[in-house]
Amino acid sequence: MTAVLQAPETAAPLYYPATQTVGALIGLPRIMELAFRKVDLEPLRRELIARAQRDFGDANALMDLSYVLSTMGQPELALTLQTEALSLSRHFTLQSTQPEKLRLLALMMPGALMDNMPLEFLVNGTDVTLDMLYLDADPAQWPPQWPAHDVACIAVCESPEARPLLDLLAQHMHRLPRPTLNQPARIADLARNTAWRRLQALPGCVMPPSVAVSRAALTTLLASSEAATSGWADLWRGAHYPIICRPAGSHAGHGLGKIDDDSALAAYLAATDGEQFVVSPFINYVSADQQYRKYRIAFVAGQTFPVHLALSARWMVHYLNGDMTDRPDNRAEEQRFFEGFDQGFGRRHTAALAEIDERLGLDYFSIDCAETPDGELLVFECDTGGVAHAMDPLQDFGYKRPHMLRLFAAFRSLLLAAAADRSCLKPEPDGPGY
Repeated sequence: MTAVLQAPETAAPLYYPATQTVGALIGLPRIMELAFRKVDLEPLRRELIARAQRDFGDANALMDLSYVLSTMGQPELALTLQTEALSLSRHFTLQSTQPEKLRLLALMMPGALMDNMPLEFLVNGTDVTLDMLYLDADPAQWPPQWPAHDVACIAVCESPEARPLLDLLAQHMHRLPRPTLNQPARIADLARNTAWRRLQALPGCVMPPSVAVSRAALTTLLASSEAATSGWADLWRGAHYPIICRPAGSHAGHGLGKIDDDSALAAYLAATDGEQFVVSPFINYVSADQQYRKYRIAFVAGQTFPVHLALSARWMVHYLNGDMTDRPDNRAEEQRFFEGFDQGFGRRHTAALAEIDERLGLDYFSIDCAETPDGELLVFECDTGGVAHAMDPLQDFGYKRPHMLRLFAAFRSLLLAAAADRSCLKPEPDGPGY
């Protein structure tokens, strides 16, 4: 083992928490925390490879190695290592770092990090032990008995690839012996081309229509005798350029493009892989100061919590590519957003946020949103996969931590309440079109 990450010979490597033994799952939060602190992950990568070579049955080493490789920007290799880990075990445990109070069972799917709800960050550093069980869309392969737990959570996020598993989970919810967060049918309804219908005609809120369109249909539209501008009316009433287009199932801006005319659409299709796309009208949400502001709000049992505010001069804003790290004035505004949430943003949109929670009917989820120039809540995405964490460097982002800890405490309270009384959880939907 490299000396860089090694304590005295009798101690565990420094990348293991003090409460954890060598061989246990390090876990995504710890690995991501090292990355946020700009610690070189190469020594950890080498140590995990050596562990896996010493013990071909060390599934934890392989799973941690997949986290490391994903964090280091090697997603394909990360998925290969995850597959190797899952061939050895489908059940992984992230032990609580405090004396255990509760066990949370996460039902997950194989895939990239964003394919599952990032529960690890919500319970990190608490008295909650997280058991992660990876399922395929074949109930015959599911375990005859679930791992012991107090509360379960459907952690599979909405995506085209996840739909078969979500549908199966909806059919087999009766097999779960303990209270379960986030009903799978409601997760499936978070798809962009269905979520906006749930939020239609919601006072004080707008979510642009999103329509699933094939590459063939878009190509035909461009080749028609009429300009594509007139053809958009077949997708939704009053449609026109500019639009935004993305590959179906993509998140975090991957493949997202703003398209202003036919030639731009042709260029986008030529440069972008995929056969299925989601198209929406572009709603300009630039503020008077020519800055775009994008907010993430988490919902925990009906309560709302600020997660972040990203500011940028670019229309496609994500926290990691927003102008935050190098702009103290932007961080100062985010701090004001956190500290004044209950009297400011949260109060302005109280009714709309409450109605969103009611219509989506999930125990935990988040939205990415903005404000239109006339003050309405503009919703971009509703998701269970939005990350809320407390890993930002304290010297620049210390103001975020108390608010994140408040969110994590609320989630823990939800788990404890559910374990004691399942009536606090959102019910299953009544049926099609609920």
